[in-house]
Amino acid sequence: MKIYNTLSKKKEDFEPINPGKVSMYVCGPTVYNLIHIGNARPMIVFDTVRRYMEYKGYDVNYVSNFTDVDDKIIKKANEEGVDSSVISARYIEECKKDMKALNVKTATTHPLATNEIGGMLEMIETLLEKDHAYVASDGTVYFKTRSFKEYGKLSHKNLDDLRGGNRSLLVSGEDQKEDALDFVLWKPKKEGEPYWESPWCNGRPGWHIECSVMSKKYLGDEIDIHAGGEDLIFPHHENEIAQSEAANGKQFAKYWMHNGFLNIDNKKMSKSAGNFFTVRDISEKYDLQVLRFFMLSAHYRSPLNFSEELMEAAKNGYERIVTCVSNLNFLIEKVEKDGGQEDVSVEETAYIEEAKTYIEKFEEAMNDDFNTADAISSIFELVKFTNTKASEKSSKEFLTALKDEIVMLSDICGLIVAKEAEILDDEIEALIQERQDARKAKNFARADEIRDNLLKQGIILEDTREGVKWKRA
Repeated sequence: MKIYNTLSKKKEDFEPINPGKVSMYVCGPTVYNLIHIGNARPMIVFDTVRRYMEYKGYDVNYVSNFTDVDDKIIKKANEEGVDSSVISARYIEECKKDMKALNVKTATTHPLATNEIGGMLEMIETLLEKDHAYVASDGTVYFKTRSFKEYGKLSHKNLDDLRGGNRSLLVSGEDQKEDALDFVLWKPKKEGEPYWESPWCNGRPGWHIECSVMSKKYLGDEIDIHAGGEDLIFPHHENEIAQSEAANGKQFAKYWMHNGFLNIDNKKMSKSAGNFFTVRDISEKYDLQVLRFFMLSAHYRSPLNFSEELMEAAKNGYERIVTCVSNLNFLIEKVEKDGGQEDVSVEETAYIEEAKTYIEKFEEAMNDDFNTADAISSIFELVKFTNTKASEKSSKEFLTALKDEIVMLSDICGLIVAKEAEILDDEIEALIQERQDARKAKNFARADEIRDNLLKQGIILEDTREGVKWKRA
């Protein structure tokens, strides 16, 4: 298995620190509003990485935090006249609802920054003792960026270039800094802000120290994979490396994974441009499984453009897999009902072996830096193969083998394609039977009338060579 490591800028063979185990930290959202589809991309991408690791037999300790103290949270709390904890608690719950709808697995641990202040104070004390930090006159604690000789190794930025030219790359500085590149570890409280006591001042932590401490507590000083959006490479992840390695004296993370940006109609998503979409917005028009399918239809490191046309294409692609599984369920039920062939034939045995080649293609794609686009293509190939080989004359064992394979590969991608069977009430079942009888009696007017009545109740009938099928509108 190869992973593209942002640190080395190349694909590397994946070798975990501890054989058979994977420690993985993914930067989570700042919870001041409903999550948007840009937040959803890393959630979906790295959930899929986790799922594949587990499929390959690894024991994955997956940690993804919630940043629950932040300027934006405080601003919203002040606007509503409530405590900031009310805002963060509200949107953590809303975020979890959206993650569930996206079929993102619950992390091994979802730490909250506000629960880990003690660890942050300890790490800052360590950095002060090791002369990697200093306290300003107002109690602000800064990290001495130049004290960490490898600063810039992740973002591949040169310290002198940062200081000399492009001010936009600098962490915002105050006059009290010893160096403009130094960044905040702890800052004094302002009026109306939440705060915690510290040896330096009553205040709150800087953003970067939060993830360093939560990763250390729940995964250890050294971890296998640290991941997030590419917008976090600098300064957030660069600063995490500096403070973690300066404090712990060990390499922070072996592999750094970053997903590409998400654009809307080839433009950067922004509220002012009117092209800002929350996950909840998308759910009003699409099953969120379609959004997940869309996110996985491109390689995670590539920029991804969101548009209605591409979502419709994703919807069609996703439904193609769902329909295939639904057809297999229909055929299996028919075989069971009609007492058809139970034992797999010699020909079907050969087909089952042939179908396994699509598993190999899937794994080959995922082993190459989690190429979900090619992995999904292999599922499509399996669907096409299934559609040509499965029929009402097939054995139950053969049909079940094909279905299980499609469901398994889809599940690795977090795609729910085996929809739970829905039970029609007696009245609707009677109408479907009545329509069948009307068609046999060539009373097509009545048959059409029943079809229209069922459509009004949200039931779509499909007449196939295997019999009548139905689905929800």
